[in-house]
Amino acid sequence: MQTFSTPITSNPTSLQNFTSTMIPRRRTRAVSVADVTIGGSSPVVVQSMINENTLDVEASVGAIRRLHEIGCEIVRVTVPSLGHAKAVAQIKQRLKETYQNVPLVADVHHNGMKIALEVANQVDKVRINPGLYVFEKPNDHRTEYTQAEFDEIGEKIRETLEPLVISLRDQGKAMRIGVNHGSLAERMLFTYGDTPEGMVESALEFIRICESLDFYNLVISLKASRVPVMVAAYRLMAQRIDEFGMNYPLHLGVTEAGDGEYGRIKSTAGIATLLADGIGDTIRVSLTEAPEQEIPVCYSILQALGLRKTMVEYVACPSCGRTLFNLEEVLHQVREATKHLTGLDIAVMGCIVNGPGEMADADYGYVGKQPGYISLYRGREEIKKVPESQGVEELINLIKADGRWVDP
Repeated sequence: MQTFSTPITSNPTSLQNFTSTMIPRRRTRAVSVADVTIGGSSPVVVQSMINENTLDVEASVGAIRRLHEIGCEIVRVTVPSLGHAKAVAQIKQRLKETYQNVPLVADVHHNGMKIALEVANQVDKVRINPGLYVFEKPNDHRTEYTQAEFDEIGEKIRETLEPLVISLRDQGKAMRIGVNHGSLAERMLFTYGDTPEGMVESALEFIRICESLDFYNLVISLKASRVPVMVAAYRLMAQRIDEFGMNYPLHLGVTEAGDGEYGRIKSTAGIATLLADGIGDTIRVSLTEAPEQEIPVCYSILQALGLRKTMVEYVACPSCGRTLFNLEEVLHQVREATKHLTGLDIAVMGCIVNGPGEMADADYGYVGKQPGYISLYRGREEIKKVPESQGVEELINLIKADGRWVDP
């Protein structure tokens, strides 16, 4: 899998970077999740989550393997009970026996201390939700929170979180502090409202507890189902990280994005906006579809931004009255013949007007220069002219001649 080397900077939005064609990334701490590194100088990591009940060991193993085989680098499983936590040990073992050791994350929610402590021994990272990890009973008649009440709840959170932090710290494992806009704690809602500020403060409260225990293997997420809220929360978190001298990597995602075209557009709008700011070290696209459908969207986002290159980049004009062949059909033929390759840019251009100039950065070009004939290019150099009926075949031959072809 080819990746671009992207510059790391502590201030990616400074004016001096606006003319760069490469997206600079924020300087963050490197956090290891088994053999995968999030943050530091590592490429943006792709994650997803299986839908299977974790108690069904064989089904879970199969789902994890399917995701990993298509490029998902870290896989999350839900762990709602101690029984599920114990099943994760079997899942880990079966993966080692039948496939390989896939980095796993346990998702722990309501009052999850005992569950988290159990599963911390089995997985590589534990994700907790600050709004649900310690239950705060709502009070509809409340008019204020006293400092004593804040301190009391804060101490309870610390007592509940401390054993997990110590366990993960001593094992060299990681934690994701995963704030969700829809499940903020009662104190945060009362104090900050249903806002990005409340999300950030919720994360900071847990971060400070972890730091007080000398635990820094943290990844932070602030997910929301509305893109503007999600973007604002991550931007504010990045600002606070700078203010407090923290450098934790951020896990990006638009939660509950839905399905189909709009779910993909919605996820891309949030994730890509932040990545373009230099914010984000790992991503998950959350679709109401089979998890395998999420991975191509992740890689498409990263490739479009020049952050990773995992497939062929196709450059094609939109077609117009000058086009000398059926561009849509030919693009489909070229794509079907070459889509298994990686690391190439291939341009399909309908006429000489848009051809050599617009495709100048492509490795190979397929250009209509006169009716019935195709000109094939290597970079800016025209290599040969062939009948249109032989265009795709001769393009493949050119790639083969350069030693850049692999069989599907």
